[in-house]
Order: sequence, then structure tokens, then C-alpha cells
Amino acid sequence: MVGGMTQSTEWFERPLAVVDVETTGLDPESDRVIEVAILKMAAGEVEERYCSLVNPGREISEEISNLTGIKQEELSQAPAFADIATEVRARLGDLGLVAYNLSFDRAFLKAELSRVGVTWEPEPCIDPLIFVREFHRGQGSKRLSSVAERLGISLDNAHRADADAEAAGRVLYAFRPELPRELEELLLLQSQWAQQQENEMANWRSRRGGGALDDGAAALTTQDRGNALGPAYLYGDDSDPVRAMFSHLPDSSSRR
Repeated sequence: MVGGMTQSTEWFERPLAVVDVETTGLDPESDRVIEVAILKMAAGEVEERYCSLVNPGREISEEISNLTGIKQEELSQAPAFADIATEVRARLGDLGLVAYNLSFDRAFLKAELSRVGVTWEPEPCIDPLIFVREFHRGQGSKRLSSVAERLGISLDNAHRADADAEAAGRVLYAFRPELPRELEELLLLQSQWAQQQENEMANWRSRRGGGALDDGAAALTTQDRGNALGPAYLYGDDSDPVRAMFSHLPDSSSRR
């Protein structure tokens, strides 16, 4: 059983919680969520939609404001995460979790829920980025906005949680013809490809002798980590991983 359903259930028909968070920074232990979106999707369609700004209790940087379009005054009027935690947890329910570069969003949500004493251990977890890295090898940037454009998926309001969450779900569904039908087989393939990608990045680090930049450039593991990095830090197979680290600067599509 996975999440209350047998693994033989076809993943396409299964209700999934597709999530995205915008944050004050990259570290889930010290940074905070400023916007959260949870979309219940099944069979390629959005069934329920939830999105809220979140008051992080601190000033956001000019870079984050410029990137997301979220203003400090909007956040000052927004609820704290503690005020919406019950609804967030209810929306997540026992649904499987989908997020683009899943470890980033999962780590932030778990950290925010943990601060208010709420436990959340999502299962199964699906990361469309892992499949993008395989199916779009040699096709350029793996940022969500670039992938959506290649797939003909609308993303008119990039870097906002609701729009990014929906695009992430639609990217996953777009790969349906190329993916196993059964959930168990999908999760096995995801695990195998994630390990392969981690090995590839480890080899890249090894060839360059390691170093602090290498750890930041990787962001390939599906495990949560204290220094979880957003999708701006994902290398494309046809580009320099270190150069890709700086692709979030203005006019370059940020962490998505």
C-alpha cells in the first residue's frame, strides 16, 4: 500500500497534491515560505486549487520581490503560516506529492509544519524534474519555465506558486505516454533515474576535484537537505553546471 492505495493503481488516475512554494531564500531551516499553492490534480486536470501568501515575519529581499512580484506590503497583510497550517495540512491530506525539484518544496513545507507541531510524511512523492532530465537531454535549460515552453504548456505567471504548481503537474502529465502506467513501476523508474543522475553529478564533481561550488550546483538528490536548492541551480546536460548556478539572476528565469 502507498498513501492508502495499492501501488497497482494507475498514477494518472490517482488524485495528487501538486505543490509549489515561494520563499525568502534557499535554506528551509532559516528561511521562510512567502507563498504556498496546493493543487489537487487527477487525470490531467485541476480538481481543487488553494493558494495563499504567507507573512514570513521578516523583510524580504529586493531580489525576491523582483523575482516573484510579491511586495513586502502584501506580505505584511498576509496570514502567518501558523494561521493557515491546519488548512495546508488538510489540503495535503494523504495524497501523493508532486513538485518540480521536489526536495526543495517538500523541505520547506515540512519545516513550516514542524514549527507548529504538525507532522507530514508524504507518500508517494513524484518529481517531474527527474523525468525532464532524461526526456529532455540535450534540449537546453531544465528550468520549469523553459520546459513548459518546449512542451507547449502555458506559464504566464512564472515564479508565483499557483502558476508554477499547475505547470509542474502538467509537465508530469505531458510525459504520460512515455512513462509506466502503474504507480509502482513509475516510482521504481524515478528512483533508478534519480540515482543515475546523482552518480553523474558526483562524477562531474570528482573530475573537478570537489569544492563548495560543486555542492551547490548539484541539487540532484531526491532527499531533503538543509541547504536544499531551487531549480535555478539545476544543471542542463548541455551546459556548464557552475554557470547554470547563476541563471536565476534578473532576466534569466530564476530558480524555476
